Amino acid sequence: MFKGSLVALMTPMRADGAVDEDAFAKFVDWQINEGTHGIVPVGTTGESPTLSHDEHRRVVEIAISVARGRVPVIAGAGSNSTAEAIELTRHAKQAGADAALVVTPYYNKPTQEGLFLHYTAIADSCDIPVIIYNIPGRSIVDMSVETMARLAKHKNIVGVKDATANLTRPLHTTRACGKDFVQLSGEDHTAVAYLASGGHGCISVSGNIAPRLLSQMHVAWQEGRTADAMAIQDRLVPLHDAMFCETSPGPVKYAASLLGHGTAHCRLPMAPIAESSKARVRAALTEVGLLN
Repeated sequence: MFKGSLVALMTPMRADGAVDEDAFAKFVDWQINEGTHGIVPVGTTGESPTLSHDEHRRVVEIAISVARGRVPVIAGAGSNSTAEAIELTRHAKQAGADAALVVTPYYNKPTQEGLFLHYTAIADSCDIPVIIYNIPGRSIVDMSVETMARLAKHKNIVGVKDATANLTRPLHTTRACGKDFVQLSGEDHTAVAYLASGGHGCISVSGNIAPRLLSQMHVAWQEGRTADAMAIQDRLVPLHDAMFCETSPGPVKYAASLLGHGTAHCRLPMAPIAESSKARVRAALTEVGLLN
């Protein structure tokens, strides 16, 4: 259903902090023209924690409008409040998204049974494919493979964005959830290794900056050109490193600004990245061949 290079879209903002809707629309169109296989608005990279609900909905609607069915749109719809996650997931369905990406509840630290009940409530309330977003580094809680297998039995729960960087996880997930359960890496460095372990694609941060290269990498893998995929992976290592030299999306928004895609502005509490980090990002873009 979903595979290849999907991009966790940043949300461009003007210098005054308002969402730059025009820049975002142009950015989505550029992504698709560069070969991106799917777009994911208002995830972590899209600064969803600091967008208002109205802004959140508007960004999803713009992404769907610009995509025009050319690629799937997986709308971020998670919250640590189940009722709020249901509301955002219903909006994703009404707006025409192809799926909703729902993060494990942060701060609350629910038990595995709490996770099961949370996702079941969302999937029961909204007739749209739901992708679990498991990112213990940000949400603290880690969904077990056993809990995921229970949830995979629900007709609306179709896959996972796995940001654990644990390359044994897709092996166990395939065994527990079946080969049709969509597994998307959430970690750029290990994307090819994740594919080799049974994954279907990657929801990428670096894809904001190098969409064509990442698309080519996934196509090469799908076509059995393993050496070509690995060569692109190796080329992109400096970029992946730079995109996480500080907390995302600070570095990626600065990189995008260098390429003419909006400003580097992030909303507080995300601070502007340090001058040393700016130098590192610029150097990486130059080394990879994205900036002269």
